[in-house]
Amino acid sequence: MGNITIRDLEHTVKAKLLIRAAQNGRSIEEKARSILRAGLAENSSEPTNLYDAIRRRIEPLGGVELDLPARDMDRKRPTFD
Repeated sequence: MGNITIRDLEHTVKAKLLIRAAQNGRSIEEKARSILRAGLAENSSEPTNLYDAIRRRIEPLGGVELDLPARDMDRKRPTFD
């Protein structure tokens, strides 16, 4: 096992970590290890692209049907004379 030192840690971050550790009955070091393990877990549940992120939010709602306007091909084509 290795050791790390985190320099210049903001006081508020340290205080929040201390509170969270106390709420879970752990030491500040064990809580920091737990947070690092969870943050570096191999099986990240975060979507890898925008499509997956949107689908993850919409799918539980049963999807969405969009009314798309009809395409109009009556416009004049540009001329480059």
